[in-house]
Amino acid sequence: MEEKTADEIAAIFSAAGDSVTVINADASYSAYTTRTGSSNTETEWKEMIQRNTEHLEIIKAYTKVDGTTSIWTSESFTAIDAAITTGKAIYS
Repeated sequence: MEEKTADEIAAIFSAAGDSVTVINADASYSAYTTRTGSSNTETEWKEMIQRNTEHLEIIKAYTKVDGTTSIWTSESFTAIDAAITTGKAIYS
């Protein structure tokens, strides 16, 4: 396995932003159904939030090939950390 390139790391960080958006889009199930018109149940909505929250936690933990050194350098995780906290509050 090779180290991730700067472009690959940037793409991973960008994908994390998508999960942040999903988590932050709706503060409640009713807001979600109103905005999207989705027929998902509240349980399905919470599962979606949980998947995106766990995705962010996995991304934060990415390491280099050595298995210990983080791939992250100067990226700001403020929005990601806040989304993880919000997400956990929703599905817990």
